[in-house]
Amino acid sequence: MQLILSLISGILIGSLSGYLGSLMLSKKMSVVAGPLAHLAFPGVAIAILLGINLGWGVFPLIIVSALIMWLLDQKTDLPMENLAAIVFAAGVGLSLLFLPIDKAEEALIGKIGQISFGETIFISIISLILFILINHFYDNLMLINVDKDLALTSGIKVKKINLIYLLGIALVVSLGVYLVGGLITAALVALPAAISKNISSDFKKYKIIALSSGGLGAGLGIILSFLYHLPSGPLVILVYVIFFFFSLIFIKK
Repeated sequence: MQLILSLISGILIGSLSGYLGSLMLSKKMSVVAGPLAHLAFPGVAIAILLGINLGWGVFPLIIVSALIMWLLDQKTDLPMENLAAIVFAAGVGLSLLFLPIDKAEEALIGKIGQISFGETIFISIISLILFILINHFYDNLMLINVDKDLALTSGIKVKKINLIYLLGIALVVSLGVYLVGGLITAALVALPAAISKNISSDFKKYKIIALSSGGLGAGLGIILSFLYHLPSGPLVILVYVIFFFFSLIFIKK
């Protein structure tokens, strides 16, 4: 039963991360996921101190950080990488202050192997809502990524959609903490998109392969973790890395 719950949650998170990552790669925003994920550490500390579910500690901090990044993006001309670095510094600083070292495992490598039925339902609902939102705004977001001025002249509400975009990233990062922890969440969105870019021949296949490779890699990593009693988070990322190197073979052909 535990394996089934872990697979359902992990495949949903991996698929969603890959799909969103295909957008983030086009704007070189995969780097944003890492700094946001580091805010999982103080979030886990809060959850432990209050005796509440991990998600209730992680989600609010990451979402607030995404809102701060969006506000800073409106007020300054700094690139998103610089804004992400500010969030990164805040996350690490708060982590060192509040996170008990002996309780850091869930924040570092995830807890998908101990996911509960209630958490699986929660992850399933959030994943479905996010997929519908991302899919609805996908083309507009891609146009904004490619040419912001053209998007504005086309009547697209760039500020509003960018806010939805950042909030979507924040929620996916929060879910990603369950699967791979806060240290390597950026790889969760970056690698499936990179794999897809290597082997896809058109835009439609690019989206589908990013989504499917994200889910498949997560599923295989979780199965391996149950078979060999190893942490699932690092195994999921290693499976993605292996997929990536196999995708390079297709480039050569």
